Amino acid sequence: MILTGGLMGLWFFALLTLNGATFGGAMLFPNEPYVEFPPARPTANLLHSICTESSHRLRYPPGYFPRSGFSHLRRCGKAVDRVESWYIACCAGQTMENNHVLCCAEQAWKTALTTFCQEESSTMTAAYYCCAEEGEAMWTCFDGDSPNPNYAPRADYTAPVQPRENGFTFIPYHC
Repeated sequence: MILTGGLMGLWFFALLTLNGATFGGAMLFPNEPYVEFPPARPTANLLHSICTESSHRLRYPPGYFPRSGFSHLRRCGKAVDRVESWYIACCAGQTMENNHVLCCAEQAWKTALTTFCQEESSTMTAAYYCCAEEGEAMWTCFDGDSPNPNYAPRADYTAPVQPRENGFTFIPYHC
């Protein structure tokens, strides 16, 4: 009887640990890097924030993560950095009334998340669950999972300058 209870306790602790759960209000992995992933789907209502507050949303330069581990979070951070880089390109020289800005931002968002899912599926670990969806269900899943659905800026943060990410070309005739 004691053996069964001990094994159940061990399994319970293992599950909490693997899921990065909190126990008694304390994080079991307090040093786990925070990544604000996934970004929300761009909409006309969000364009102002997407285009004008970019420098006050989190970025994940190489030194942000510990030297080893956290590969999944690195891929999440890379996807955020990609889409933010591409948003800057979409917003440059455009007016908010321009429908091409929204179309460009949505293409950038989808391209960044598609690339993220390709990177996730090329690893030996389980991919982010939204990547298992297809088409509109995948986009809805990512959008619904966003920790910052309004692209709210962080007043106490200024993003480091990073080079523009390659891999995205806006295609205006797909609008």
